[in-house]
Amino acid sequence: MSDLPVVGAQLSVLDLARHRDWLFDKNRDLELPEFCMADILASPGPFIDMAKAALVGWQGRLGIHGPFAGFELDVKDRDLRPIVQARIDAALDVCAALGAVQMVLHSPYDRWDQCNLDNTTHARAARVSAILDTLGPALARAEDQGVQIVLENIKDTDPEDRHAAVVAAASPALALSVDTGHAHWAHCVAGAPPADRFLTAAGSDLGHVHLQDSDGWADRHWALGEGNISWPAIFRALAAVDAAPHLIIEINDFDQVAHSVTHLEALGLAQ
Repeated sequence: MSDLPVVGAQLSVLDLARHRDWLFDKNRDLELPEFCMADILASPGPFIDMAKAALVGWQGRLGIHGPFAGFELDVKDRDLRPIVQARIDAALDVCAALGAVQMVLHSPYDRWDQCNLDNTTHARAARVSAILDTLGPALARAEDQGVQIVLENIKDTDPEDRHAAVVAAASPALALSVDTGHAHWAHCVAGAPPADRFLTAAGSDLGHVHLQDSDGWADRHWALGEGNISWPAIFRALAAVDAAPHLIIEINDFDQVAHSVTHLEALGLAQ
């Protein structure tokens, strides 16, 4: 059991006390979701204070979910780009205050790109350039701050699309995130590779994983074992990549987090 990967979770600041023993026992990875919200980013102090108080003595790896609502990272309007950059910078302020070492941001690629990204010769390079132009200030600051920004697949159908941005950035501050439920949806609905292949494709650039179960029809965020994702395949892929990603259960019902880990333990996959 001690050789199995230790799985953490995304938990609201308001739920940390309830999960304290589970979280502290193995110093599990933790991701805080509140700071993706613009209203909270505008005045994050109370949530930062609550989190710091709840996590005294905990020695795990801390990340936050960064902002995403209302914009994409490949924003092309130069007048709008500073607004997006300011939101990301505010989230890096939160990382600094909390000592967080990772921040999740959403990939801008979607199913439309599956059929249209190669319509013109330079479309792929232009998309990567727009992403990195937007992220430029954040990556410079994140490098200095020791924060890793990870790009999560949302509507992506080709795991190599956002990987191209990570390779082009050539920065320790930018890596990949794989959400198992999102990848499973893309596989079932849009003919994308299965979720384990998203992990394999990320390779050593894999920094973060959202573990959630699904039926492949919608973004369910069910407890692990409630859907039809092949967890043995997921953890075989994780064992094969040369990386040590944050492993985060991201489900809608926080009460089912420990149950999800119990499901993985029963399969002999994780603890």
